[in-house]
Amino acid sequence: MTDIRIFSRAPRLDDRPVAHRVGLVALATDHTSELDYARILVPAGVGIYVNRIPFANPVTPETLRAMEGDLAEGAALILPDEPLDAIIYGCTSASVCIGDAAVRAQVAKGKPGCPVVTPISGALAGLRAMGARRISVLTPYTVDTSRPMAALFAAEGFEIDRFTCLDMTDDRDMARIALDDLVDLAASAADPASDALFISCTAVRAAGVIDRIEAASGLPALSSNYAAAWQVARICGLDHALTPGHLMTLGLPQ
Repeated sequence: MTDIRIFSRAPRLDDRPVAHRVGLVALATDHTSELDYARILVPAGVGIYVNRIPFANPVTPETLRAMEGDLAEGAALILPDEPLDAIIYGCTSASVCIGDAAVRAQVAKGKPGCPVVTPISGALAGLRAMGARRISVLTPYTVDTSRPMAALFAAEGFEIDRFTCLDMTDDRDMARIALDDLVDLAASAADPASDALFISCTAVRAAGVIDRIEAASGLPALSSNYAAAWQVARICGLDHALTPGHLMTLGLPQ
């Protein structure tokens, strides 16, 4: 029998292995969010800790609202009993259809006292940081799923110059939109009179080509994951530009 010895001294423990810790409640079907946040935030010393919750396509207001009951447990299972700098809920359209305040309340039940970031809260903060009042919007959703978002932006005081949707119902297909097509679609969706362009959906891979979208559209641009990552970075005290794009040069609005 092998003699296994116990070392005479216990190892020293660091407080945490990374400078910042951020939770992500992602959809079971999501292909994009983890990759976007890992690419933007991890190099800056932010650990991303993920839990997935059930979601069943198609993307409709009804299936999106069905996630509300899973949010608290989904958040609670991310590093239980340990603090996070922030926690992200990774669905833009559900944040709108459920209601951003309701999403925050459910996530807070699972992670009390932790700042909650949603893609729509990031987008609203980002647009205000840009000083944008007139906007163009591109979504991959159907008209029925897009309407609540248009209503939200109008209720928040933004004038929508152009709102374009792609009439897609499967978020796995939304994650597969070719990047060159995405840049072209975003440019076509941008009204020259707008102050900014918002590309919705955490599945859409716009965060990695924001600089190309800005160049093609002629407008400052932000996407769901890009805006949420920017908001999280500022909450963590990271005040430098982590990736290309106009928003990453700005601080949180007062």
